Amino acid sequence: MTDVTAETSPHDAVLVVSFGGPEGPDDVLPFLENVLRGRNVPRERMLEVSEHYSLFGGVSPINSQCRDVIAALQQELDAHQIELPIYWGNRNWHPMLADTMEQMARDGVRRALAFVTSAYSSYSSCRQYRENILTAQEAVGDTAPVVEKLRVFYNHPDFVEANIDRLQDAVAELGPESGDTFHIAFTAHSIPDSMADGCDYVQQLTEVSHLAAESLGLTDDRWKLVYQSRSGPPHIPWLEPDICDHLEALKSDGVNDVIVMPIGFLSDHMEVIFDLDHEARETSERIGLNMIRSETVGTHPKFITMIRKLISERLFDADREAAGTCPPRPDRCGEDCCPAPARHPRGPN
Repeated sequence: MTDVTAETSPHDAVLVVSFGGPEGPDDVLPFLENVLRGRNVPRERMLEVSEHYSLFGGVSPINSQCRDVIAALQQELDAHQIELPIYWGNRNWHPMLADTMEQMARDGVRRALAFVTSAYSSYSSCRQYRENILTAQEAVGDTAPVVEKLRVFYNHPDFVEANIDRLQDAVAELGPESGDTFHIAFTAHSIPDSMADGCDYVQQLTEVSHLAAESLGLTDDRWKLVYQSRSGPPHIPWLEPDICDHLEALKSDGVNDVIVMPIGFLSDHMEVIFDLDHEARETSERIGLNMIRSETVGTHPKFITMIRKLISERLFDADREAAGTCPPRPDRCGEDCCPAPARHPRGPN
């Protein structure tokens, strides 16, 4: 692939790697075909999912939100005199990762740091992105730059604090009339049990949820980690409970107010606005439960600061920060980290 000189040269670029999403009605089916390629998903199911995008004009917000993060990060790097160009490549839609890697090679980039838009460890949210980077490098050939993924950052203090700020905004929106009786449903993308068994996905999500709830002084009976966006066949066990089932259980227990916090997502993309703002809200209205949906971190200044700090860790050997009881994740994942299940349906992006 790339020579040893490139592997030891200074980093000369940042590569943002994301999931990608359609930006118009004509993009939807080709995008979903990319997502589902090689997986035994009936075409009827793909067409059903395409209708989710039709509700929003065939446009997923994820690419626009990625552009916003890149713009904010560029300002942050400039403010701290870190002179690195930022490139952007997606797993499933334009700009495609291999095309971006080709452009980096043409521009003479030798060694880049990759920021993946996923905070947690699982096959779909970590290892698969590393595989995508390798596949893109192989497509480009010997001129492809060395790419080193920044560490998993679920417990970075700035990421935790950005989530806490979003949660506090939601509490303020709920209003004082709810008193001390509201509950919080922290949501994350469900994954197959077989995938979860091989990684720390659940433990990491639980840790961040606990830190966020603790910041409000809530006891463990006032919050729960639940899941959304299941996409696998019914006979394969996935992480539960589902958010809508949980909302109904809360109402049955006499709860009147709930904050739904998508702690497992970085931006308000399609799975957030459809599964939460559409389906979960419809469920809440049907059962008479007052639901406030907290924002994701998006371009929160503390989140952007965190990305810059992750870059500084690798450029300048800066301190590696961590909140809570778990140490910071290592810079490089082990070979046995986050293995793929034998058959891996789509998980979190």
